[in-house]
Amino acid sequence: MATADPFEVRMRFSGQLQHLNASTTSAQKAAQYALKYKEMDEDLHSCILEQLEKTTMNTRANIMYFIEHLLEMASKDRQNDYVRMMQRDILRVVDAVCPEDGSGAANVKVVRKVLHGLMAKSILLEQTVTEIEGCLKERDTSADHGFSSPAKGDDNAQPRSASGPSTANRLDKRQIEQRIEEDRERHKRMRESMWAVPSSIEEEAMKLYEETSDWGEDDRILCEEEWQEFQEVLESAPTCHHLRRGNNLNGASSH
Repeated sequence: MATADPFEVRMRFSGQLQHLNASTTSAQKAAQYALKYKEMDEDLHSCILEQLEKTTMNTRANIMYFIEHLLEMASKDRQNDYVRMMQRDILRVVDAVCPEDGSGAANVKVVRKVLHGLMAKSILLEQTVTEIEGCLKERDTSADHGFSSPAKGDDNAQPRSASGPSTANRLDKRQIEQRIEEDRERHKRMRESMWAVPSSIEEEAMKLYEETSDWGEDDRILCEEEWQEFQEVLESAPTCHHLRRGNNLNGASSH
């Protein structure tokens, strides 16, 4: 089997990242491509960082959602190198999607959602997410989300100072419309997933099985502790009338 050309793999992957949209399919397709060429994981990881730092704010938001899909799939497939590298560079990712200059304030909610999703999947530590949250609060309140227009229709308005969003990163009308449409599509899919009902008992059981973690030593110890507490409660609690009646009947039958 011929070895894939690293340059071609990188170019194809970059193209997929640039054309990500609100659909789950596009994110999963790009994630599957990255996992397919896991032997080039370091190169493809650097490609993700490169695209995050040079594309539009809309595309950066889409890549952020893609990262959640990639790490979830990599974790399930035991391909931990992608997870490890993203854990290492998560601050760089956040800085790219929500720059300190406020130009990416519209992406703050996206970053929060993805970070908490990764924390819930035990991919990021709670402490890491909490520390990043402190930075996001400042970036969320100190910007105009890149949607503002020149005041009073003045087309000759001067760019903001260095403390505000740069003109180069400000979203144009087309990007704003695209972002609104993509957010609407994501909300629609979120509502659909919330109300999705498995088509069969077997499918529901399989879903629960996949979402349940493996039984470990901690689970055994926890069960033993809970059983011990339950036994202590039974011993210290007054005997209920059902048990008293049962004891009386047993006593009567023994005579």
